[in-house]
Amino acid sequence: MPEATPDRPRPDRGRLVTVDDPDDPRLDLYRELNDPARRARLDAESGVFVVEGKLAVERLLTSSYAVQSLLVDDHQAVVAGDLVGAVRARGAPVFVGSRDVVAATVGFALHRGVVAIAGRPPAADAGDLLDAVTGGRSSGGTPTVIAVLEGLNDHENLGALFRNAAAFGVAGVLLDPTCADPLYRRSVRVSVGHVLHVPFGRLAPWPDGLRRVRDAGFVIAALAPRPPADRTPTVPLAGLRARLSGPDPVTGVALLLGAEGPGLSGEALAASDVVVSIPMAGGVDSLNVATAAAVAFHSLAGA
Repeated sequence: MPEATPDRPRPDRGRLVTVDDPDDPRLDLYRELNDPARRARLDAESGVFVVEGKLAVERLLTSSYAVQSLLVDDHQAVVAGDLVGAVRARGAPVFVGSRDVVAATVGFALHRGVVAIAGRPPAADAGDLLDAVTGGRSSGGTPTVIAVLEGLNDHENLGALFRNAAAFGVAGVLLDPTCADPLYRRSVRVSVGHVLHVPFGRLAPWPDGLRRVRDAGFVIAALAPRPPADRTPTVPLAGLRARLSGPDPVTGVALLLGAEGPGLSGEALAASDVVVSIPMAGGVDSLNVATAAAVAFHSLAGA
């Protein structure tokens, strides 16, 4: 198939294209979806990411990301006809194959029968994100809430956290250099596409970059189940809510969250303004990071 150029558009632009060979070169960007390392390289080299599932693709189409193509099985070509039409209306081709052809292409049985390729923009700068969200308190007096993540490398936890962030109006997410890719297929799928509507960026160097967050007017609140060894003040979640509602003006709160198991590093805890705990019943010492984030997001959204 001839390559697209600025002067010569793709010949399949906006078309419904039947494919019957998993080795069809037009499907190259859909390969090896179940191999994280190879997929990460392909995504980076091609400047794309994968969106799996009908709901996630619908959210892709209402986001700022550009859909490049869609692959559906012949059943979904009919059942998801509105989605197919919406992708074609954006000038992107829709490839249709049997379930066996689609499975052989992506590397597993694609139960949802819908998967898209979208263009990956350059990584957002943390400063740009902070500038965008530092509008101060909303008209209802609620401080801005952002999440700052350290060491989250589980794609499903990351996707769930972004879904929770969207549900409770978190303004943005900053990730340290070791966090997983929020646009990796499993993260997008678990977030049900909500990651495509929550601004995010990388914060480096780490943890010195937290100074930029504080300079933007945010109280840096580390979420941890136990008090740290240093003298950083520790308050229950309700105590933080009261502090944010006090007379001293703040832009908002940057909720600092670490990976399950190791939690936040000592350096990150030392760089925090306050350590926040979630009161729990006896015998339970911690929550899943996405669950803990949801509890804190919900509490702070009502501050």
